[in-house]
Amino acid sequence: MDNADKHTMTKPTHYDSDLWNEDLAPTCKASRTWDWKDYAALWVAMVVCVPTYLLSAGLVSEGMNWYQAVITVLLGNLIVLIPMMLIGHAGAKYGLPFPVLLRSAFGTKGAKIPALARGLVACGWFGINTWVGGSAIYVILNSLSGDTFVGQPLPLLGIDLTQTLCFFAFWAMHLVFIKYGTESIRWLETFAAPFLILMGLVLLGWAYLQAGGFGEMLSSPSQFVAGGVKEGQFWPAFFAGLTSMVGFWATMALNIPDFTRFAKSQKDQMVGQAIGLPIPMALFAFIGVAVTSATVTIYGEAIWDPIALAGRMGGLGVVLALAALALATLTTNLAANMVAPAYGFSNMAPSKISFKLGGYITAGIGVAIFPWKLLETAGGYLFTWLTGYSALLGPIAGILIADYFLLRKSTLNIDALFQHNGEYGVNNGWNKAGIFALIIGVLPNIPGFLHAAGFIASVPTIFDSLYAYAWFVGLLVASAVYLVLSKRTTTVVENSQAML
Repeated sequence: MDNADKHTMTKPTHYDSDLWNEDLAPTCKASRTWDWKDYAALWVAMVVCVPTYLLSAGLVSEGMNWYQAVITVLLGNLIVLIPMMLIGHAGAKYGLPFPVLLRSAFGTKGAKIPALARGLVACGWFGINTWVGGSAIYVILNSLSGDTFVGQPLPLLGIDLTQTLCFFAFWAMHLVFIKYGTESIRWLETFAAPFLILMGLVLLGWAYLQAGGFGEMLSSPSQFVAGGVKEGQFWPAFFAGLTSMVGFWATMALNIPDFTRFAKSQKDQMVGQAIGLPIPMALFAFIGVAVTSATVTIYGEAIWDPIALAGRMGGLGVVLALAALALATLTTNLAANMVAPAYGFSNMAPSKISFKLGGYITAGIGVAIFPWKLLETAGGYLFTWLTGYSALLGPIAGILIADYFLLRKSTLNIDALFQHNGEYGVNNGWNKAGIFALIIGVLPNIPGFLHAAGFIASVPTIFDSLYAYAWFVGLLVASAVYLVLSKRTTTVVENSQAML
């Protein structure tokens, strides 16, 4: 019998109530229903979203041509696939969610810090994506009615009545899936994946036919070649772009055990992720740059924003395009931005907060932050902040991998993960090696992050260079520090026991 299968939904008497509930407990064999197709569908459904469509835009604006941009996206996702599979291994083996697995490296109490950090950044993205989905519904209504629903901004909210109703309608869709849990999310992702791929290819075909080809953008040379505007500057731009691509899914690389805990086997989670992440990311990055290239011919200008493009299509095209966009936003938001904080909040007080209540808390925060006002006042700074914040979570990934594979050889004591008086509860539940490694792993990236976000005017060049590789730097530094501190602590304990 698998180690995880020994556990049931009834709390063992020797477990601490502030560490256990039914949602955090190891999954039983009957709950392990996800095969490789489910994981591939999960990733396809998450990949198809507005930010993925826009990825190539940022790289092209830095001077890359279309194929350099697409290759950079592909390589970045091949790299992030490695920690995704490694951290996912623990979820599939023991059936445990991300916040519980953190207890091995950070302690039964210290684990709440990285779990909450991952959850809060997801809450921000949850609110923003909910606004994007509601905006798509709003555009559909006005496209069909000749802007009948455009009104005056409401006091305090700053958006009109229909915008408000569309936002809450799209927000309410999330509540349905929160109520029915992860199995309902799996059903949605599996249903949506082939439809979203089809809609992406239809959009590509429409652009090609309307423009008689993909236009000048795909034939434009790289600005980094001889005679280009940025001649000889390719590699710095490439590595900065590569780090951004890795950072795009850096948060999911952390909480992927929240999904792999339902895997039928290790092979299912690994094969499914390998199929569903890198190639679809590159495909939709290509669709973004190719369709935008065609809009130069069709409309006389480059239209990168898919919502704006859908609005220009008119007729039935706008309805289909925006409906697909709303569905894509829903599937991405549920999987990438709701599951992690739901488990994270549940981990803060397991006896009082279930996964379902954690999901409702996430949805509540998504409303409370007034995402439309954040976008209006912060603009690019908000995305700089959130993307930078995600990249700074690299140290957590490094510590998890070092702890699980190098220190513990992929062997965990499940019972101790739910007990303060077990091996993971020493030092009053705080694993000093994990906490210090996290701090030291984050420190080198802070100056560059503050500079990139505009909080400070300048920093020494070395810090900007480090920040260009923020995820890699954080992961390597934190994992190395964690191993050194853990081995030193183990040696001290062994020497003390020998003296006794």
